[in-house]
Amino acid sequence: METTLATPTPAAVGVRYGLLTGLITTIISFFVNVMHLENSPLRFLSLAVLVGGIVLAQRFYKTCAGGFLSFGQGVGLGTVLSAVAGAIGAVFTWVYVSFVDDGMTTRILDKARADMEARGGVSDEQIDQAMSFTAKFMTPPILAVSALLFTVIFGLLAALVVSAVLKNPKPDFE
Repeated sequence: METTLATPTPAAVGVRYGLLTGLITTIISFFVNVMHLENSPLRFLSLAVLVGGIVLAQRFYKTCAGGFLSFGQGVGLGTVLSAVAGAIGAVFTWVYVSFVDDGMTTRILDKARADMEARGGVSDEQIDQAMSFTAKFMTPPILAVSALLFTVIFGLLAALVVSAVLKNPKPDFE
C-alpha cells in the first residue's frame, strides 16, 4: 500500500516558520537590548532573520508541493509568517519594556535628544516640544503595536520580493 503525504497549506507552513522565526528574533532582540545596543546596526539582524525565515519557508513549501509555488501562495505564506513572528515580537517588546528594562525608553529618548542637539539649527524649545511629543509614543502598548505593524509590513514587502524570485506556478493545462 502506497502512503502519500498531504501537502501542507501555506498558512500551516507560515505558522510553523513564524514561530521559529519569532523565537529567533526575540532571542536576538533580548541580547541587543540587554547589551544596550538599541542604536547599533545589530538591531537590523532580526530583519535579516525574518527574510531568511521567509525564504526557508517558501522553499520548504515548494518542495512539499512538488516544486510548485504560486506568487500568491508565497506572499500569503510570508505574510502569515510575519504576522506570527510580529505577534511574538510584540508580546516580547511589551513585557521587556514594561517589566524587565523600564529605562530603555529613557535611553532611546536621550539618544534622540542628543542627535537633535548635535545636528543644530533647532532651538531648545523646539527640541523639548519634539521630545514631549515623541515620549507619548514610547509607551509599552504603542511600542508593541508598532513592532507588530512594522514586522508585518516589512515581511509583506520581503515576501513579495522572495515570491517573485521563487515562484513556479503549476501549468494550467497538463
